[in-house]
Amino acid sequence: MSLTKRYLKSKPMCKVTFKVPKMVAEGAQSVHLVGEFNDWDENHTAMNRRKSGDFDITIDLETGRAYEFRYLVDGEVWQNEPNADGYVATHIPEVQNSVVAV
Repeated sequence: MSLTKRYLKSKPMCKVTFKVPKMVAEGAQSVHLVGEFNDWDENHTAMNRRKSGDFDITIDLETGRAYEFRYLVDGEVWQNEPNADGYVATHIPEVQNSVVAV
């Protein structure tokens, strides 16, 4: 999995690309990016499935803050981003959210 950031010079935004590789999403029909930027809506931000079997999506995030997020595979399995900028504990014991800081 990976995060790629591209800061815009013209406005305080960052284009962040989130990627879930085929080996993590093996056999998955769908992967959704779920987080603070979409009010934790499990159906809002579907990632694009590539011919390679990877899933990815690029979204614009306002700079100067950090956003919590997770990946939801096939509407059932939650995954964290191993290359996240950090992790935050949730109200569920032993569960953390990934963090991307821009």
